[in-house]
Amino acid sequence: MDSILYFLIGFLIMSGIYSVFSVGLNIHWGHTGLFNIGIASFFLLGSYTAAIISSPPPSLEKYEEYIWGGNLSQLSVLGIDIWFPIILLLSAIICILVAIPLAIITIRLKEDYLALVTLGLAETLRIIFVNETWLANGTRGLYSIPRPFDFIDRGNYDYIYFVVVMITLLFVYFIAEKATNSPWGRVLRGIRDNENTMISSGKNVLRFKVEAFAFGAGIMGIGGALFTHGKRFIDPITFEPMLATFIIWSMLMVGGSGNNRGAVFGAFLMWGIWTFTQFL
Repeated sequence: MDSILYFLIGFLIMSGIYSVFSVGLNIHWGHTGLFNIGIASFFLLGSYTAAIISSPPPSLEKYEEYIWGGNLSQLSVLGIDIWFPIILLLSAIICILVAIPLAIITIRLKEDYLALVTLGLAETLRIIFVNETWLANGTRGLYSIPRPFDFIDRGNYDYIYFVVVMITLLFVYFIAEKATNSPWGRVLRGIRDNENTMISSGKNVLRFKVEAFAFGAGIMGIGGALFTHGKRFIDPITFEPMLATFIIWSMLMVGGSGNNRGAVFGAFLMWGIWTFTQFL
């Protein structure tokens, strides 16, 4: 019975994490009409940011030298429990800082070309992390990543992390709902439905698109950080398109794009199908 319960908790943790990604994609596609096929790029950036910041200093026994590791060792001394909210925030900020120039350069492209550019970025970043071992230990990846709040009950940590993920998901959902139901969100839907009309009404469409792209990317960065601390191991293979892009698209399509509740529902449903069909 305990093993079944642990399995279900693990399923709910991953469903919650993928729900965060689905909500982020919903900002891009569901509310603004931005065809982003490069979700893996923000998944990767959020994950590696969290892992590098929170991991202990590199050593010959564990890691090759990697960027930041020796410089941020004080975070390990202070404890991840203190830094975890900041780690989530920094993961979001890194993704936003990458998304803004990318959006400014590519957002004028038609849907098909935007999709190709974002997909190309995702693969480029993944290959860079494969080949440049100084960044994050190359193909060996980063492992034994610290777990936040494990001092509460290390023997039943999955329950603790389940609560962490659900609280974060609720926060992300609340922010997304507030944003998309505001005047700003109504402009995004206007751009999605008829961009020329919004231009005629005097709206700075480019600025709104860049803001939406950055906002969605920041949410995906939070999802990446949650994934890292849940799995405690990441390597470049983790971010191949199937599990880092296409399954998230299927979640949003099944749940219903343009609806944040649907994005969450679709994530739970599709991850359930993905998980439980493995037993067939």
